[in-house]
Amino acid sequence: MRKADIVNKIADTTGVPKVDVLVTLEAFFKEVKDSITAGENVYIRGFGSFVRKTRAAKIGRNIKKNVAIDIPEHDIPSFKPAKVFMEKVKAKSIQDRK
Repeated sequence: MRKADIVNKIADTTGVPKVDVLVTLEAFFKEVKDSITAGENVYIRGFGSFVRKTRAAKIGRNIKKNVAIDIPEHDIPSFKPAKVFMEKVKAKSIQDRK
């Protein structure tokens, strides 16, 4: 599912114009990005958490040149689904297997 599909689905379900849904969705994405960039985590009850994780420094390898490369410590965005969300996905996958 792409962003356009999400916008269409929300617009159809709520009756809100697609343009308004798109603007709202873009504003949500921007706020999440800005919060994570600022070091704040975003918690959405029943959905999940957008968090900033720190990856430790390590030594990588350039395979083509066979040279060791130092990869410095860096932060990455991460998403952890809520328990309710995980249970729903697991229940659906079990149902699909039957």
